Amino acid sequence: MPELPDIMVYIEALEARIHGARLDRVRIVGPFVLRTVSPPIEAAEGRVVKELRRVGKRIAIGLEGDLWLVLHLMIGGRLHWGKRGVKLSPKRNLAAFDFSSGSLVLTEAGSRRRASLHVVAGEDGLRALDPGGLEVLECDLASFSAALTLANHTLKRALTDPRLFGGIGNAYSDEILHRAQLSPVALTQRLSGEQIERLYAATRETLMDWTERLRAEARGGFPEKVTAFREGMAVHGRYGKPCPRCGAKVQRIRYAANETNYCSHCQTGGKLLADRALSRLLKEDWPRSLEEMELLIDRSRKPASGG
Repeated sequence: MPELPDIMVYIEALEARIHGARLDRVRIVGPFVLRTVSPPIEAAEGRVVKELRRVGKRIAIGLEGDLWLVLHLMIGGRLHWGKRGVKLSPKRNLAAFDFSSGSLVLTEAGSRRRASLHVVAGEDGLRALDPGGLEVLECDLASFSAALTLANHTLKRALTDPRLFGGIGNAYSDEILHRAQLSPVALTQRLSGEQIERLYAATRETLMDWTERLRAEARGGFPEKVTAFREGMAVHGRYGKPCPRCGAKVQRIRYAANETNYCSHCQTGGKLLADRALSRLLKEDWPRSLEEMELLIDRSRKPASGG
């Protein structure tokens, strides 16, 4: 699932291409991608793009008249930029947005169609789609600590809960915890002040570092290689490979559709996280998948309709 660094680079690429451009036509191919009926999608056509905004892991395109198109890519959704009026096939293409400057195409890999498009009116409609998580790059340590310790969850669960923190998912939470040298199953209300401060710094540093890396990789072009598995990641997707800090083999925890990677030497004091107590903890505290968590939040927060 594209996370804050990926979404930020997408938005920067879109700003260079569609800010000030007119949206001439929206072509819907996937029958389930459009999740709202009022305002109708046709109401967006003919309007000029005034603003782009990140809402958690969502991309919001603001049109004149205070109308918003909100894209949630979920796990398999990706964006592509091409010539105006590019042809679409129903196999992977879900929708196309034909601007006066070119066409933005939404695709989704796999057979499960989870990516979504909402059309909402005004700030109230946009706010209804926001899970409400704290923006770590904009908050201070005290606010971060308050959100983190609101309930006694595992660190992995807390960091990836979009109601607590905006834009962090499976990949970057692994990288954050490795940088902070903290266990993914440490409980939030048992952390010391020093550990919370270390986690706060690691979260900000990881997100800013990877945003800069992805920005440099795009080189002003449109990002076409958006993936959760990046060369240069310390632990995520690197099971069995050496930890870049200490050289120990990267370990993993697998539960349902989730996999968490960590270094047992750097993060858990040499302990491998695989026992009955851990299994009970995961069952009680971890979602079966981050995708399921996002879907549950989407279903519980219905956007306002109308003008």
